[in-house]
Amino acid sequence: MKAILFPGQGSQIVGMGSEFYNNFDKAKDIFKEADEKLKFKISDLILKGPDTSLKLTENTQPAILTVSYAIYKILIEEFDFDIKNIKYFAGHSLGEYSALLCAESLKFTDALFLLHERGKAMQKAVPVGKGLMLAILGLRIDEIIDYISKTKIENICEVANDNADGQIIVSGDKISIENLQNILKKDKKKSIVLPVSAPFHCSLMKNAAEEMKDKIFSIKFSQPIKEIITNVTASPETKPENIKKLLVEQIYSKVRWRETILHMENNGINEFIEIGPGKVLSGLVKRITKNRLSLSINSIEDIKNISK
Repeated sequence: MKAILFPGQGSQIVGMGSEFYNNFDKAKDIFKEADEKLKFKISDLILKGPDTSLKLTENTQPAILTVSYAIYKILIEEFDFDIKNIKYFAGHSLGEYSALLCAESLKFTDALFLLHERGKAMQKAVPVGKGLMLAILGLRIDEIIDYISKTKIENICEVANDNADGQIIVSGDKISIENLQNILKKDKKKSIVLPVSAPFHCSLMKNAAEEMKDKIFSIKFSQPIKEIITNVTASPETKPENIKKLLVEQIYSKVRWRETILHMENNGINEFIEIGPGKVLSGLVKRITKNRLSLSINSIEDIKNISK
């Protein structure tokens, strides 16, 4: 059995999806629909940049969704990829919206609207320069939680992304994260401040979640055609009302990606296919699982290498 994965923020790059855009009318139609819904040329941002504008959270989120959706639709409609052997869909943070869209739970225009609004709300929740995200390398999540609790770091310092053993992201206010980084440095533990504009997936995002709640609940969600493994629970969900609730919580909650992949591995998944820009998730799968096939699709050649 197979699972399809969709990437999140950080996978964007100017020119992503251009090969599909240049070769398939379907991709052009999807990019045009995104432009019309958002009322600005997100297609130009995706294909030409500038990078500084593409990196703005409110642009990054719908841009990655658009590219992921275009690749998925071309895979299905132009290359006759059969999804009958797909058991689960999952996405990392904003990628969960791509998963819901491709699993026919959300309409494309609704997903675009929600992610554009989500990006604005998340950026607005914390003033620029007041929060940080830190990637910690070489430690397990329990070791990091131990560091946070033992060192009695004040204010907000929380695990934001449990990506894989040895790759954990923490998020919080600037002073707390810098304190943690200094403590890790003293113990010769490696950490890297991430170039992001806000501290995502921590309790500093609760205002953003509150702002998004009515918007998410105002949109019609259908039951997805495949089970969605959600970021908040790392377990399957198909009920629209539960999905909406979890999307609100997801904004300020830890992304349980390692547990998500392990759940799928433990439930018969032996092939993971990442659809969208970059190869971050397929790389994480290789770190988390044992002897499972992990592939990424962001070129036409990649599609030809996928077994049907």
